[in-house]
Order: sequence, then structure tokens, then C-alpha cells
Amino acid sequence: MKTAVDRSAPPSQLLLALEARGIWELQAFFASYPLLRRAPRGDGHPVLVLPGLSASDMSTRPLRAYLKAQGYAAHGWKLGPNHGPRPGVEAAMDARLAELAERYQRKVSLIGWSLGGVFAREIARRTPELVRQVITLGSPFANEPKASNAWRLYEVLSERRVDDWPDRDVMKLPPPVPSTAIYSRTDGIVSWWGCREQPGAQTQNIEVEGSHCGLGHNPAALYAIADRLALPEDDWSPFDRSGLRGLVYPDPDRTENSLSLLWPRASAA
Repeated sequence: MKTAVDRSAPPSQLLLALEARGIWELQAFFASYPLLRRAPRGDGHPVLVLPGLSASDMSTRPLRAYLKAQGYAAHGWKLGPNHGPRPGVEAAMDARLAELAERYQRKVSLIGWSLGGVFAREIARRTPELVRQVITLGSPFANEPKASNAWRLYEVLSERRVDDWPDRDVMKLPPPVPSTAIYSRTDGIVSWWGCREQPGAQTQNIEVEGSHCGLGHNPAALYAIADRLALPEDDWSPFDRSGLRGLVYPDPDRTENSLSLLWPRASAA
């Protein structure tokens, strides 16, 4: 008899409790900052960073400060707390993207944390001519609606049902720009299986060790972001995890391991 992991279930309560690691990951960010500054430098192009559910630009301040130090024009979304796709939010994000593209006369890279990454992919789908690339951080764009420990909060804040998002099948498809999904198998908020891009010529999955709440300042995630943003606009290539990097970045295509014991189990098959 074989018992499979239920990929449609939210992370276990143990993983949810381990989200407290986000505080330690912030401390690790400050401790590793001198090393992070050795990451590839930027070319000055604009970067728009979108926060996760219930979070505001305050949550992405460490990430944006780091990107500015690396040579990017990093900006927040300026829409207050992210309460989901409420009326006017999508139009406001599109306007923010257009404003930055016009100001800098360059395409804009989009970084979205959790729900912000779902938004980023859909913005790129609507206006690919303005987007240089998309990077998501623990974004459940391919998840089942309730494969999350935050779906009830989503319904309260957005005032809509979690399974009412239109075109869910389209959401799972990569946007028509280079796209990188950064995620953690020990994410305690959303199921990591739904945070991965489909294989493609300009898509990639990068796995890091850590929590969901710490992804925006996780040192490994930030280094990977800097590496991706430094790519020439018309010369995208996959993230290289060979050599010593393999000690920091696990193989995202490896089979399920002992971590699966932390996940809810489906019925025996």
C-alpha cells in the first residue's frame, strides 16, 4: 500500500508554526548583507515589487533597499495593504507599471511575493510589452484554491470567495515574458507544489530553504533575485546552481523526500 501526499491540502500545522523562522531570516539578511553585495550588479532598470496578502510596501522595504544598493530603480506598488483583487486594484497596478515604464523609458521587472506574484504574472500577461521579466516568491498561482492556510483571510480581506478567481487554468500558464518562481518546500502558508512554473524556454524554478513569511528577505532568495535581474534584457538564461551553489539551492526537480512527512497524506493507494 502506498500513501501519497495530498497536493491539494494546505501545509501542516507544524509547518505553519515554523513560519516564526521569518524573524531569524531577517536577522540572517542583515548578517549576510556584505556577501549579498557581491551578487551581480544592476543596470539601473526599474523594478516594481508587489507585496503579499494583507502586507504593504513596508514588508518589501528590505528587498527594495537591497535592490537599490545593487543598482536598480526599485519601487513599491503604493496601494497600501494588499487586500486581493478588489475593484480598481488591477487598473491601479497597470497604471503604476505604465508610469514607471514611461519615467525610465525601459521595460520594468516585476517581483511579487505570494499573492503579489499572482498579480505580477497577470500584469505581464496583460501588458508584456512593458515587462522585462517576472520573479515570484512563494506565489500560489497553480494551487488548488484552498491549498493554503490563508484562504479564510483572503476571503475576509477581498470580500470574495477564494475559488471565484476567473480563468484559473490560464493563471497556471507562464506569462509571455521570462519568469522565475522562487519557493520553499517548507512553506507553511501555501502548498509549494502550486508555486512552481511549468517547464519552458524562459521559465525556471529555484528552490530555497526557509519560510513563506521570510522569502522577501531570505538571503538565498535575494541572491537569486539579483542574479536574475542582472541578465541582459534580450539574453535570458537559466540560474546556474552548479558547484558550491548546489549546497544552497536544492535540485527543484528531485523526488519527494522526508520533508513530505510534514504534509497531509491522501488515502492509501
